[in-house]
Amino acid sequence: MKSLTTKRIAGGNAIVCAAGVVGYEIARGGLRDWGATSQEIARFFPGDELVPDATYVSTRAVTIDAPREAVWPWLAQMGYRRGGLYSYDWLDRLFGYLDAPSARHVLPEFQNLKAGDTIPVGRGPSWPVRVAEPDRALVLEPVAGRITWSFYLLPDPHGKTRLVTRVRCAPPESLLERVMMAVIDPAAFVMTRRMLLGIKSRAEALARENEREAGQETQQEVHAIELLADEALTTM
Repeated sequence: MKSLTTKRIAGGNAIVCAAGVVGYEIARGGLRDWGATSQEIARFFPGDELVPDATYVSTRAVTIDAPREAVWPWLAQMGYRRGGLYSYDWLDRLFGYLDAPSARHVLPEFQNLKAGDTIPVGRGPSWPVRVAEPDRALVLEPVAGRITWSFYLLPDPHGKTRLVTRVRCAPPESLLERVMMAVIDPAAFVMTRRMLLGIKSRAEALARENEREAGQETQQEVHAIELLADEALTTM
């Protein structure tokens, strides 16, 4: 009787463990591809070829109610003593990646980003820029041949932008790397999600500002035309 009870307990524990593993894998998959559509997850993007044997791939995305030209400036100025990382600034500052809050405005001096440049990240190693196509794509390669971090701006028919970010990692070379990847993965999701939302809020604010300025310019042009028309009438 005791043996039967022990077997039932062991069997129940095995079922619980199996369910936990399955649940963890499902949750991890959801975090790894947060916000991305099935088409975006399956899509081949520029820069994917830099890590052809990747065993870890995450694709995360957010819809931004702004055109691509209002999103790109925030990507172009990322980095330490530049625009920041737009995530949880207090954590990035705690770990030495930043020394100031992320910018809330566009910094013109950092807008000419190009392939071959590097993006500084405080105490961490700088990120080499492999692709920099304004309003389209930014591909960083933190570890040559082994890790890429990319950003893509996809337009939609309604004037909005899909900001898609992808990380590709080659197979871990040691047990320690595998353990570190398992630990870092949830934290990477939290920081990346916050970053995407931080860029979203800034880009949408910039788009609204651009629309206001465009409206003011239009009003000024209309007013100038009306003045010219009035002058023409008075001289007739």
